[in-house]
Amino acid sequence: MVSDLDGVIGALGDPVRRRVVELLGQGPRRAGELAAAVGMSGPAMSRHLRVLRATGMVGVELVEGDARVRLYRLNAEPFVALRAWLDQVEAFWTEQLGAFKRHAESKGEAR
Repeated sequence: MVSDLDGVIGALGDPVRRRVVELLGQGPRRAGELAAAVGMSGPAMSRHLRVLRATGMVGVELVEGDARVRLYRLNAEPFVALRAWLDQVEAFWTEQLGAFKRHAESKGEAR
């Protein structure tokens, strides 16, 4: 799972890929639509979609009746794993900051 998570975090490190994820969060889209929305060429968008597909964040399906048309959509699983990891990090820091607050308050009462 860690290596999968590393891939997801690495892929989301690029602002174009984050924007693609945002757009796909609104619904499935064609590669050309995504490219136009972010102002880049089709081949450049294909490279970004390849990275997102490799992480499993994005899936592709053929449109019935036209095998040339592909729709890209988000897959939930990698985002569930990312959310679980973020929840663990948040819980750790919440506990650490709570402990620091309790310590600081106890030192203030001692004066």
